[in-house]
Amino acid sequence: MGSQTLIFVYNADSGLVNTLLDIGHKIVSPQTYSCNLCALTHSTFSMRDEWKQFVAHLGCQIEFLHRDELSERYGLRDVPLPAIFLKTPTGLQPWIGQEEINRCQSLAELKQLVEAKPR
Repeated sequence: MGSQTLIFVYNADSGLVNTLLDIGHKIVSPQTYSCNLCALTHSTFSMRDEWKQFVAHLGCQIEFLHRDELSERYGLRDVPLPAIFLKTPTGLQPWIGQEEINRCQSLAELKQLVEAKPR
């Protein structure tokens, strides 16, 4: 399993300005924030320790990308996000989609989803 890579992709763009806008959005109107992966795995300013520890023990390589980085690195555009992909020799394969992530109401539910999904 160690050779597999899971790629977690946020429905947000990278960069300082976008990060500041996202922080403001999460504070002012968290119910309308468009990235449930971000909302569940991050506090206002950083990744939650519980999530860091969880992904560190998944037994595979992990990559976190923003929407623009997914496009730049893998050429994928107009993909429903957030999403989690499995990197294979032939490219990225959808593993957990936007609908599944958005159904999660807590970090515990997201962790359960990731653990239960066959790789």
